[in-house]
Amino acid sequence: MSSGCVLVTGGAGFVGTHSVIELINAGYSVVVVDNFVNASHESLKRVEEICGTKIPIFSVDLTDKQALADLFKKHKFTSVIHFAGLKAVGESCELPLLYYKVNIGGTTNLLEVMKENNVKNLIFSSSATVYGTPEYLPLDENHPTGGCTNPYGKTKYFIEEIMKDLCKSDPEWNIVILRYFNPVGAHKSGKIGEDPKGVPNNLMPYCAQVAVGKRKEINVYGNDYDTPDGTGVRDYIHVEDLAIGHVAAQKKIEECCGLKIYNLGTGQGYSVMDMINALSKAAGKPVPYKIAERRTGDIASCYSKPDLAAKELGWKATRGLDEMCEDLWRWQTMNPDGFNSNGPKS
Repeated sequence: MSSGCVLVTGGAGFVGTHSVIELINAGYSVVVVDNFVNASHESLKRVEEICGTKIPIFSVDLTDKQALADLFKKHKFTSVIHFAGLKAVGESCELPLLYYKVNIGGTTNLLEVMKENNVKNLIFSSSATVYGTPEYLPLDENHPTGGCTNPYGKTKYFIEEIMKDLCKSDPEWNIVILRYFNPVGAHKSGKIGEDPKGVPNNLMPYCAQVAVGKRKEINVYGNDYDTPDGTGVRDYIHVEDLAIGHVAAQKKIEECCGLKIYNLGTGQGYSVMDMINALSKAAGKPVPYKIAERRTGDIASCYSKPDLAAKELGWKATRGLDEMCEDLWRWQTMNPDGFNSNGPKS
């Protein structure tokens, strides 16, 4: 059994809920804080069902520093896993000030309160967007960062820089930055998964909604890229593999590791058409699509070199494309309206 109490910010979200399950399975006690702007209380009820345990949950916005300070007085945390933040690329272009205030302001509040309470162990949920347009592939952790094409990506990059500066100024901090590629899939139980509000921003939840009959067809943005089938290639990772990566990072923190940065991906690139075909196979029916114009800012290919996480964290993604799609399809069919469905349909 592991000891220590981990604060999970944004723990009601897609990656957060799956990570809470893996942390509890690994023997950690967990406290969740979320403002529930893009998440549901139902998701954490389902997590409690899966784990068979009650989780202390607090509705707190990280921009409210006093509420955060009060929470640190109630609980003695040994570390923090920081998922909370706004994450829609398109929305970030329309509302940049909101993204800077929530993502960067919320994070600096969290870091200040952690420092005041001498909690100096942190895992940060970053993103491959910090790499911008790839200068080479596969992307390793030494690839230049900062060439971000949207405010969302810039917030992740700026937060990484803040954390680097913090570690330089005070060697007592241990921070593991995890750069995710494209999380997909869902928990094997079908009880929790990705539940986008409104029109999904990501390919696979959109695909699943088309397959279940909620939307007409998928737009494939460009089929003339320099890729095997002309459609964009990305590194998709099963959310359960990603969640297990956070437990590995937590164990790394316990070694007093200082600042560490890891890619969490599979190292395998799949095209948009690969993903549509795999979901069609899982659903047992073709998922309708149409070819549309390329989108501004989209790149042809982006996939990781995950060797450093394998070497230093002992972590490797093990779930393949079929499993990602089967698990996503189970979640979608059991919960056609996400967490607003009347309980999972068996």
